[in-house]
Amino acid sequence: MTRNREKVVLAYSGGLDTTVCIRHLMERYGLEVVALLIDVGQGADLRSAARRARACGAADVVVIDVRDRFVREFVFPSLKANAAYQGRYLLSAALSRPLIAALLVEQAHRTGAASVAHGCTGKGNDQVRFDVAIHALDPGLRILAPIRELALSRDASVEYARQHGIEVEEKGRNPFSIDANLWGRSIECGVLEDPWQEPPEEAFFMTSPAAAAPGQPGLVEIGFEQGVPVALDGRALGPVPLIQQLNELGGAHGVGRIDQIEDRVVGIKSREVYEAPGAHLLHLAHRDLEDLTLTGELLRFKHAVDTRYADLVYGGRWYSPLRRALDAFIDETQTAVTGKVRLKLYHGSARVVGRESRHALYVRNLATYERGDSFHQEAAEGFIELYGLDLVTLARNAAAPGAAGAAADAKPAAAAGGGPATGDRGGLATPATGTEPAHAERAAAGSERQP
Repeated sequence: MTRNREKVVLAYSGGLDTTVCIRHLMERYGLEVVALLIDVGQGADLRSAARRARACGAADVVVIDVRDRFVREFVFPSLKANAAYQGRYLLSAALSRPLIAALLVEQAHRTGAASVAHGCTGKGNDQVRFDVAIHALDPGLRILAPIRELALSRDASVEYARQHGIEVEEKGRNPFSIDANLWGRSIECGVLEDPWQEPPEEAFFMTSPAAAAPGQPGLVEIGFEQGVPVALDGRALGPVPLIQQLNELGGAHGVGRIDQIEDRVVGIKSREVYEAPGAHLLHLAHRDLEDLTLTGELLRFKHAVDTRYADLVYGGRWYSPLRRALDAFIDETQTAVTGKVRLKLYHGSARVVGRESRHALYVRNLATYERGDSFHQEAAEGFIELYGLDLVTLARNAAAPGAAGAAADAKPAAAAGGGPATGDRGGLATPATGTEPAHAERAAAGSERQP
């Protein structure tokens, strides 16, 4: 492949850093800049952003709407994995980076550019995500990161833009650094850098304060097919409008604010604030539907897989063989995750209040304490005997005469009849005297239900 060393494709957001990057790439590196503006549902004015890029000197501006692809190929696989980094961050920015990297590589191939560029600093996670993903797709591309390479602070970028007459969206010197897409919004900088300070209301955009939420609870029913959300309140919806509507509903009720201390890939602990109302509701509903339809054994194993999946996405290893292999496992687990979940939203909280599925492993006749109970309670005692057999054996060994280091807390067991076996069943729970097992007497007399 012939590469043009005079051309670079820049991942352009329209914000301060990437707008300044255009001029740096032109003046310091002597390159012709193609600004790639990607719509992942950030809600920005893309026309104005494209105009700023051209005004700053970009030779070309390419705008691509990839919202549907973003949700289908990146968001929904992570939802099926219940991917939440450190149990809370729903990976909104992290999920968009491998897609943006792929589009950078595609555009570089299309235009013949030898280089791609981004506006990341040397302290964040995104530089790792972009660089690793780009080189996983094309190790021959040169990666430029002017903000990182020049160690530019936010204040330095503002001053550079002022000196060079570069138009940027400062909005009255907004102190926050924002990254947004359809799946959520990340907020950094300013007063948020003090982990003791509560985030001010002006930091939030997608969610209302809990105190200002509607006085009446909101209800929503989410329908899933094999782990993928497909309907709201019984009405089929495509991926993008479904998430948009949940963002609006959850945001109106103040649902989806996250404030956490996070371990970055580069080893820094940082205070991160997020808004993800739709993502929060979908995660809550999906996990609950899995509880209804998957066996306990599979759920316990999948929880470990889900955690590893989130770590891979957060760390920029979307294109790793392990992530693809985990997807294959997760897709297999989702074949039964079909059904409906009903959520109640009220003053900043959301909780599941109903769920149903034709694949439900909950069987009322087995679970009920009322009439119609089909559970064989007489089988429970034998099961318990076998389940605790190892502990009974340990206790008897410890209580045996001459046993070295006999435990003091084993004596009550021996005194209660836990001595050496005398019956033909090894003395597990059958009394040494008498002809009928104790459980037969209890069954005849009836037993009291205990939850």
